[in-house]
Amino acid sequence: MQLILISGLSGSGKSVALKALEDGGFYCVDNLPATMLCEAASLYTDYGYDRIGISVDVRSSPSLGALPEEMARLRAKGVDVRLLFLESKDETLVKRFSETRRRHPLSNPGLTVQECIRIEREMLGLIQELGTRIDTSDLSANALRTAIRELVDADGSRLTLVLQSFGFKNGVPLDADFVFDVRCLPNPFYEAALRPLTGLDQPVIDFFKGEALVGEMVADIGQLIARWLPHFSRENRSYLTIAIGCTGGQHRSVYISEQLAAAFRGQQVLIRHRQLSHD
Repeated sequence: MQLILISGLSGSGKSVALKALEDGGFYCVDNLPATMLCEAASLYTDYGYDRIGISVDVRSSPSLGALPEEMARLRAKGVDVRLLFLESKDETLVKRFSETRRRHPLSNPGLTVQECIRIEREMLGLIQELGTRIDTSDLSANALRTAIRELVDADGSRLTLVLQSFGFKNGVPLDADFVFDVRCLPNPFYEAALRPLTGLDQPVIDFFKGEALVGEMVADIGQLIARWLPHFSRENRSYLTIAIGCTGGQHRSVYISEQLAAAFRGQQVLIRHRQLSHD
């Protein structure tokens, strides 16, 4: 059985993620207490379901403390259980609640939305360390659905290297394990013909290939990743996220992420370009 747990902050896209699993053939359950996970897995197995998606969050907060033990019990039974933890920046969450006019699950007359978010972060602090974090601050619903499908389809027995480009002007990704700043490199933005293009376009690729510093940066980052990747694999991690940042997340970070992906083609690799994924 493959069991995908969806957790995270209210307003971060958990409903979208669960729907993406459902569209991918998973039998999905929203807001199940953590203490019922093993019982539910056995029940669904009896009914012939082998791909299950379950949302576990603060709506069933009294049972959250049992989640680590329940996940361990499921793995001991041979269940491929993974946790995807969704989060977003505070300002993004506040904006989403304002736009949808939904109440925060922890709302009461004495708390603002910002205070509810702070309390929820504290309640979920230990949970986020149990799985893979996904920062949805700059992801459209379509981009989030794609990210969920890619993560779920990856071979859970092998470590997946996630390479993520981003723009510092939009903030550092919350889900990054390593962050590399490449703003010191030559910037195609200052070339009028290259400015509207991205690091995926051939003219920009040719520009970077002519810059020795860019090649050195790719090689240095690649060597560091190669040196430490085996150690992360031995820790039984499912994913390792490497964030590459430039000013706008359009040229340098995109190109370098693609080059690193090519260098690690023997590894299980996923690529995300945060500032190019709004459609």
